[in-house]
Amino acid sequence: MDCIFCKIVNGEIPGQLLMHNEYLCAFRDVNPVAPSHVLIVPNKHVDSLESLSTEDTRLAGKLLLAVKEIARMENIAHSGYRVIVNNGADGHQEIKHLHIHVIGGAPMQHQLG
Repeated sequence: MDCIFCKIVNGEIPGQLLMHNEYLCAFRDVNPVAPSHVLIVPNKHVDSLESLSTEDTRLAGKLLLAVKEIARMENIAHSGYRVIVNNGADGHQEIKHLHIHVIGGAPMQHQLG
């Protein structure tokens, strides 16, 4: 598979890893939009949020709990942060591997986009 996130998860290309366990991998975004911008991806290739099934319930929970852990690691849990999951072309999902953006470290603009 020619998925950049799968390659980071598998160690085929470098990434600035913050977390890696049996379910997921978290690493810094190469084009950050804030002082802290971390991506959390499932180790298993899942195209998008729409591709999750009921069999992925445990994985989905692990991904959400990782958001809290990353926020603590990045020292943004107390001040606040934004969590974004882009889904599909209209949602501006650029890489077809489910990923969660955890963004913080500075006040966010009110509007999204």
